[in-house]
Amino acid sequence: MGVTGPPGPVMDRDEVDRALARLGAEHEAIETSLLALQDHAGRRLLEGAELTGVTKERWATADASITLLWTYFDAYTDALRGARDIRSRRRWSSREDLAELTELLRGESVTVAGSATGTAATANAPALHGTGRLSHSFSLTTLVDRMNELYASSLDMVVTADAVWSALPARIDLLAAELQRTRRLAHSVGVRPGEHPAGDDLEHITHTLTSLREQVVSDPLAFWVRAQGSSAPGGGRPDTTVYDREARALEDVRREIDAVLTVRQDAEQRLVKLRDVLSRADRTLAEARTARGEVLAKIAATEVPVVSGPPTVLQEQLATAADYRRHAQWHRLSPLLESLEQKAEDELLRARESLSAVTQPLAVRAELRGRLDAYKAKVARHGLAEDPFLIERYDAARRMLWSAPCDLRVAEQAVLRYQRAAAELLTAPRVPEQGGPQDRRGEQ
Repeated sequence: MGVTGPPGPVMDRDEVDRALARLGAEHEAIETSLLALQDHAGRRLLEGAELTGVTKERWATADASITLLWTYFDAYTDALRGARDIRSRRRWSSREDLAELTELLRGESVTVAGSATGTAATANAPALHGTGRLSHSFSLTTLVDRMNELYASSLDMVVTADAVWSALPARIDLLAAELQRTRRLAHSVGVRPGEHPAGDDLEHITHTLTSLREQVVSDPLAFWVRAQGSSAPGGGRPDTTVYDREARALEDVRREIDAVLTVRQDAEQRLVKLRDVLSRADRTLAEARTARGEVLAKIAATEVPVVSGPPTVLQEQLATAADYRRHAQWHRLSPLLESLEQKAEDELLRARESLSAVTQPLAVRAELRGRLDAYKAKVARHGLAEDPFLIERYDAARRMLWSAPCDLRVAEQAVLRYQRAAAELLTAPRVPEQGGPQDRRGEQ
């Protein structure tokens, strides 16, 4: 510890009184702070806790610092009391009294025994003095500075530990309670470790939270993030990284459990709907196979796609889903239902596309028949229904369209010839009837 030098000129009575007033106010403030630190909940918790890690190391230092603080404070109190006694001897202090007061108030007049600052109990306190000395001397001002330094470091450690203990264990306990409720719910729907990923996640979260709580209780300073640029005691915040990660993981598991619960509630309805969709797909494929036989019998010279049978794997999976429901294996039923629903819709779409592809020739024939009859009606409205040439063209097209098997390519050409003939008659100038209709037998 450095020496402050000689106290300087002898102080007069006014300077002495002002110094005593200032030192008295500082004494009162220091005493109030020390008593508050002594009664601080964080300090009491630190004294009774089984600490580990960085907290154990820092508390050993802080505890030694607090002990040293009281030693310094007692020495400060004795020195201040002695100065007040000298000042109170007489109303107008003598020259000798003022010289003695100047030495007490400005010089290194406070002596602290080496046993108080060098014992094993205070070995971890900040190094404020040399080693191997039987006693240490301070001025009252220097002693106040030393106490302020020790108090700030000790208070920072106590406030930091208390802040972590106040924030994290309670939050961990609340999350653990929610975890237990989720575990019970998961077990009721068959989500168990080793059988479902969410069950394994719950086990991992349980182990992590248990370990986290033990670490927070025994080593709170390991979970403290100091604020950048802050020198105030307790400047910073608890590190909730692990807690936040496990809270998010539990939320993900809860959503998974909710999905399984939803499956349990509407599983039968979804299974009924699945059976209906697959049944409609089977009926549609059966209709397509029947239609294919009809097309092959009625339509000639055309390619008709082959209709495959219903996939047996979907029926097998449907039976598996029903079995899962009977045995309340909701965690397995949930993904299987989702997959089956998509596959069933795809199968129904495939069956409808097969039916459309198979019946396409019949649809073409129906369209040609409709077109032929529409032109016949149009011709009749214009009074040309009895035209022999049109009758001949119409009969030729009709025979082809209503014969079996029907050659669609030939029938389409016959319909086109009838359309062109009708269009020519409808657009040609009307000639007064003298010798009957024109002879168009040469137009073939």
